[in-house]
Amino acid sequence: MITISETAQSHFVTLLAKQPAGTHIRVFVVNPGTPNAECGVSYCPPDSVEETDEQLTFNGFNAVVDAESQPYLLDAVIDFVTDQMGSQLTLKAPNAKVRKVSDDASLQERVQYVIDSEINPQLANHGGQVSVVELTESGIVVLQFGGGCNGCAQVDLTLKEGIEKELLNRFAGELTGVKDMTEHQRGEHSYY
Repeated sequence: MITISETAQSHFVTLLAKQPAGTHIRVFVVNPGTPNAECGVSYCPPDSVEETDEQLTFNGFNAVVDAESQPYLLDAVIDFVTDQMGSQLTLKAPNAKVRKVSDDASLQERVQYVIDSEINPQLANHGGQVSVVELTESGIVVLQFGGGCNGCAQVDLTLKEGIEKELLNRFAGELTGVKDMTEHQRGEHSYY
C-alpha cells in the first residue's frame, strides 16, 4: 500500500525516539476522493489505534492507516529528501483525489480514472474540467467540457493534441477516438 524510503524510515525512527514508547506513525487522507484531498502524517499513540486500522510494519516502527484512507493511499510513497534548500519529508499519493479503479474495471471507468487523476488536474490550472459522457460501441469516448474549457479558443487543440493522444496511447486497441459534445459558449469563465 505505502512505500516508505530507507531515509524516511530512519527519519521516523529518530522522531519516534522522542515520543512515548509504542507511538506509531499515522498516515491519512483528509477529504479522500475529492479535489480537496490532502495527505498527512502524524504521531499515533497506542491507544489511538482503531480495530479497523491497518498496521504496516517498517524498520523500527509501525505505520497506521485508517480504513477510509486505505484505498486512496495505494501506491503512495513517503520519502525524506535533502538538497541545498534543506531537508523535507514528502508524501506522494497519486490516488488520494481519485480512488484507483481495478484493472478489471470497465473501459469507461478506467478512462474516467485517467481523466480524473491525470487530465483534470492539468485542466484545473485553467479553471476547466472534462468528464466522460459515454463510450460508444465503436470505441469513441464522448466528453463534456466544463468550467474554463467551455468556450475556450484552445479546446480543439486540447482535445485532439492532448486528451485524444493520451487516451488512444493509454488504451491502444480499446479506443478509436474522442469526441466533444460540449456546446461551447464564449464567456468570462473561459480561459484564453
